[in-house]
Amino acid sequence: MLIIPAIDILNNKVARLTKGDFNQATYYDTTPLKVAERYNSAGFKWVHIVDLAASIDGKISILPIIQQIKENTKLKIEFGGGIRNVEQVNQLISAGVDKIIIGSLSITDKTEFEKIIDKFGKERFIVAIDSNKEKILIKGWTQHSGISIYEHIQYCFERGINTFLCTDISRDGTLSGSNKELYEKILNQFPDINLIASGGIGSLHDILILSNINLYAVIVGKAIYENKIKLGDLIKIGS
Repeated sequence: MLIIPAIDILNNKVARLTKGDFNQATYYDTTPLKVAERYNSAGFKWVHIVDLAASIDGKISILPIIQQIKENTKLKIEFGGGIRNVEQVNQLISAGVDKIIIGSLSITDKTEFEKIIDKFGKERFIVAIDSNKEKILIKGWTQHSGISIYEHIQYCFERGINTFLCTDISRDGTLSGSNKELYEKILNQFPDINLIASGGIGSLHDILILSNINLYAVIVGKAIYENKIKLGDLIKIGS
């Protein structure tokens, strides 16, 4: 199981939200590059980067930060936040992004979504399944889609996507533990997918609980910034 540390960026600063609420943004006294360099030095292979503002307005504003991180570390980048069209995907790939996370677009504009994955190769993409009571929220978790996570996984899987990032929004940023039951339920229905878990990790114990259910990876963010988990301990579980 991979452990993928996160860097969420808002106003060019390292930030974390609680349950996706922009009114509950916490900023940290560091820079995205410094955080990435810490992850790189600790031995991690991947970093999860989110452009929080872009998830709302669809305007990616952190390309220079991504380029900085690629130039100064060996980290592979999975990026999420506001992907709306082919041009943005081209920009991200040019900036050095290795995997691109698509969320809202895969629901709101299936024609563009399918065009993108066909053009650039399905293996380059991760689909975000942002879960609120097993229904998907879109547009930075501000709108209800009315679509079940299982229905959407099936649609994407049939089109060749096999990696999914599932965030339990009710747990995200709370440090209260992740929703193991939800991930088990998804994997019982779709045993052949690569499932990345996100939301609620607050301790090493939370990660060890998830290590028994055949997850592909776990995203860890706020627990690192709040010093609930040390990078040295985290890297022993998975890099």
